[in-house]
Amino acid sequence: MPTLELQHSILRYIQNLNETQHNPEDWSDWLPKIGCPVDSNDEAVVELEVFPDRPDLLSHETLAKASRSFLAMGDGNVAMEVLEGNIKMDVDPSLRKVRPVIMAAVVREVDTGSNVEEKNDFIQSLMDHQEKLHLTLGRKRKFSSIGVHDLSSLSPPFRVITVSPSYSFVPLAETERMSIDQILDSHPKGAEYAHLMSELDRFPVILDSNDDLLSFPPIINGDHTTVNEKTTDFFIDVTGWDERACEACLLLICLSLAERGGIVESVRVTGCDGSSINTPRGDERQHRVPDRLIRRILGLEMSTEDLSNALVRMGGRLDESRTVTDGPNKSERWGDCAAGEQEHIISMPRWRSDIMHPIDIVEDIAIGYGYENLPKEMSSVHIDAVPLRSSNLKRRFGESMRACGLQEVQSLTLSNEADQFEFTRWPSGGSRTTIANPITSEHTLLRQYILPSLLRLLAANRHHELPQRVYELGSVVRDTRNRERGAWACAETGSGFSTAKGMVQGLLRDLGAPLDEVGFVATAPNMGPWIAGRGASVSVRGQAVGEFGEIDPLVSSAFGLKSPIHAGEFDLLALAELIPDPVI
Repeated sequence: MPTLELQHSILRYIQNLNETQHNPEDWSDWLPKIGCPVDSNDEAVVELEVFPDRPDLLSHETLAKASRSFLAMGDGNVAMEVLEGNIKMDVDPSLRKVRPVIMAAVVREVDTGSNVEEKNDFIQSLMDHQEKLHLTLGRKRKFSSIGVHDLSSLSPPFRVITVSPSYSFVPLAETERMSIDQILDSHPKGAEYAHLMSELDRFPVILDSNDDLLSFPPIINGDHTTVNEKTTDFFIDVTGWDERACEACLLLICLSLAERGGIVESVRVTGCDGSSINTPRGDERQHRVPDRLIRRILGLEMSTEDLSNALVRMGGRLDESRTVTDGPNKSERWGDCAAGEQEHIISMPRWRSDIMHPIDIVEDIAIGYGYENLPKEMSSVHIDAVPLRSSNLKRRFGESMRACGLQEVQSLTLSNEADQFEFTRWPSGGSRTTIANPITSEHTLLRQYILPSLLRLLAANRHHELPQRVYELGSVVRDTRNRERGAWACAETGSGFSTAKGMVQGLLRDLGAPLDEVGFVATAPNMGPWIAGRGASVSVRGQAVGEFGEIDPLVSSAFGLKSPIHAGEFDLLALAELIPDPVI
């Protein structure tokens, strides 16, 4: 996750309910306890990291609310107050197969700052929060996308319909009208998210009563609804495919604005299925948590007071502790208490979308109680470890390589077609597993051979003195299945095919192979990375297990290497099947 900078004004905002001031050093003490490791802090800035499991901490305001609860400076309110508004939004049935989840809210009288600089900082912070939610909960706008608009520029009620690709409007930050086709083809945001619209022939838009466009979700807003320094009333729309993600995004934007004094109002949304609901809901969610789960995970008996205090610090509330009389609640997947057991009824904010199981509540209890206060106990479970047969083989392979003076390395399992097949002249060892959206041309598939990775490693270190002798035990992927292979490469002068063959013979002896059943056959010219006549295929009991030899200068040159290299690669699975394990 990207780091989040807390400006000094936000630090003061966190403290605004209490006159007690905190030194800068204090932030690095308690912020990590709510899931925000502090990278650095001084009098002006606190730089921290927000873990992916806490999307409710991605804005200054929501982080401030969580911080006040943790410091016992909050009001203890688990719910968010939502007034019933009079604005309506109708969703056309055609949205059912286009973008079916539609939610909206209004937030009025938001304090955006006292001067132009503060107002601009607020707008930038709001945009950053929106994009962080798009990236995390929204899965890059696929699950959910958010539109934030200046309510004063709109004329309710609103409607959501689908339009043809020729429909045009003025996009955000543009001056000329563009058709949807043009936006998806040439606008930066349109090109970035066009893949979300690839299978559609009609596209979603949100219009007001004057047929002016608010938003073309999930791509871009209309220009006339842009939030500016004078905006105090906001209209928020959230659309997508995942109802939980959409609700969490809407609640978190509303919460951040409510923390600035905004008044949240619901919008009456008539969905594409004809049902009508008010969004958002600000009430809390109730969870049933077995007491035995808390005791088993945390290793202590917690009093009701300690449990309640821990939950309050995490923004929750203990509603009731009771003995179950009716057995498990079949309608609620959380309630797994048998009759006679104790359970706790716990309320947590609805915007805490990360809470999906009772164990998540237990984690919050542990954080609120303090990890440092948990009992220090040794594990009561004793298990004797038994090494896997494959571990014995890998151990002996590594010991043999190290006995020859080679150093173990670990490289990426990502590679590319040129390194794996074109440069080394090796055929594909089965169907290839390619990367759907590769970040770089160097990493387009999962490797089928390890030796090309070692050659790349030697190339990256070619400015260091020789000899360089490395080996690797690692995974390759063939026919969508992982296979273990071992390879080595030695960049050095004064050695060649004879040295490589000696290493192979020593390796097979160390693995316990019957040497009278080991065969060497010269590889065909240009079949593999070897110099013609100086490469060999190795077989055990008639089955090929690997290859070795001197690397052809043409191959070395393709990898940017000029020094003599001898190398080899073996299939560990084939070796394991053909050579009895002497340890067993």
